[in-house]
Amino acid sequence: MAEKLITIKELGQRFNLTPCTINHYTNLGLLKVVGKKKNRRLYSEEDIKHRLAKIAELISQGYPLQLISKKLNGEGLNGEQAGESLK
Repeated sequence: MAEKLITIKELGQRFNLTPCTINHYTNLGLLKVVGKKKNRRLYSEEDIKHRLAKIAELISQGYPLQLISKKLNGEGLNGEQAGESLK
């Protein structure tokens, strides 16, 4: 089955996020753009679901967004490998 790609507008509607929040999260590396079509950024719906759930969990634990970005992108603290820091 092909990966479902969504635009910023669809992402905002499905996950109740503003375009400013989506752009901010993208610029910080929290959300990953997987393609572009006619100058519109496209996101993987499954990846977004996973990342937003993990972001919400880590925010509730008091982590700042920049550290969450490092954790999501495999740059864990104290030499942790990708994934170890998210457990």
